[in-house]
Amino acid sequence: MSYVIVAVLLSLYGEQLLHWLQTGGTRSLILTSVAATLFSLFPVIPYPVIGGILGAAYGPWLGSGLTWLGSSLASIVMFAAVRYGFQDWGSSLLYRYKHAAKLTHLFERNAFMTIFLSRLIPIIPSIVINIYSALSRVPFWPYACASSLGKIPSMFLFAIVGNSLVTSPGNLVFICFVYAGFLLIVYLLYRFFNRQAPSFGRKPL
Repeated sequence: MSYVIVAVLLSLYGEQLLHWLQTGGTRSLILTSVAATLFSLFPVIPYPVIGGILGAAYGPWLGSGLTWLGSSLASIVMFAAVRYGFQDWGSSLLYRYKHAAKLTHLFERNAFMTIFLSRLIPIIPSIVINIYSALSRVPFWPYACASSLGKIPSMFLFAIVGNSLVTSPGNLVFICFVYAGFLLIVYLLYRFFNRQAPSFGRKPL
């Protein structure tokens, strides 16, 4: 549904958005980075729409970079806000019940890979990963690195779809097939990781 919204917005307002963004120069880049972070932190507009617009305006590489920067910074800000504002309360819930505590301990021992793979699966809400990581005992830097790295493929997809809608709509079918193949690989890796998780759980973080 988000990609349909991207297509409609770009078809209606694509020229105006392109003109405003492309003529803003360095100042526009800075403002766009700030705006992308705010839109990711407060998603009044679906973030794939933002990524598509940035891809159409700046091209797939710079557009995906700005989209990734905004999304990564927003996740880090949310993690910090929850970690320093609600961790004591949240941890009491996570460790109150036996099964939840066991799952959380396993998550903490394999935090980097779990967060990284979770970011690669688009159906897992980003806010769930942010809050659960912040309420657990996962250190900041492993979270920030795994989260930011895991966001790269989807942010690039949003930007390249937006760019293709403006420059070469015929490439969208090819892009969908490539990303579907990528998701299949991620799914197989995720299944493998789940099977190996008990043995990984005996290792320290």
